[in-house]
Amino acid sequence: MQKKIDFTAPSADLAMETAVQKLHIASDKIYINVLGETAEGVNCEALIDLNLTLEGKKYLEGILKALGIGYQIEARSINGEEQIYYMIDSYENSLLIGVKGKTLEALQILLRNLISIYSKDHVITSLDVGGYKSNRARQLEILATKTAKEVVKTKVAVKLQHMNSYERRIIHEKLSDWRDVYTESEGEGENRAIVVKPKTK
Repeated sequence: MQKKIDFTAPSADLAMETAVQKLHIASDKIYINVLGETAEGVNCEALIDLNLTLEGKKYLEGILKALGIGYQIEARSINGEEQIYYMIDSYENSLLIGVKGKTLEALQILLRNLISIYSKDHVITSLDVGGYKSNRARQLEILATKTAKEVVKTKVAVKLQHMNSYERRIIHEKLSDWRDVYTESEGEGENRAIVVKPKTK
């Protein structure tokens, strides 16, 4: 990933310090070109050339080492880092996942925030621990199918338990092509839940 910004620094000697403050990135990842002097200081160009996938992996490694957790991390990117996937496996998977995946969700938010600092482009960043998300997705798809069949049979809407946006999307997508039911999200924030409703002819 390459990134470039133009900025003005008080002096050539302070150009790197100014770039670090603006980009929130360590100086060893920044290259400075001084373009010329102005009344306000010097015009500069800061260039960044780094591997987003590797930076994300290093970030996760730092967190796990600080927690004293042994780990393995698999990282892969698709379409020139338009999508980046991380998988952590350790003896402390349950700790990293947390109750109802809350800790995993928080780790993914931190990871996405890091990637967003490095890139203005939208990068799909996904983190899983011990296959929790893939297993949860299968469980949700089974729940969606079972609930849809119940709604078709009884003609009565069913409200599912509260879910995060990732889990709700799985339900929506699973039932999107059903002819006899449709889904809606109701509620706000953590109380947001999906309702599976019968289609009226």
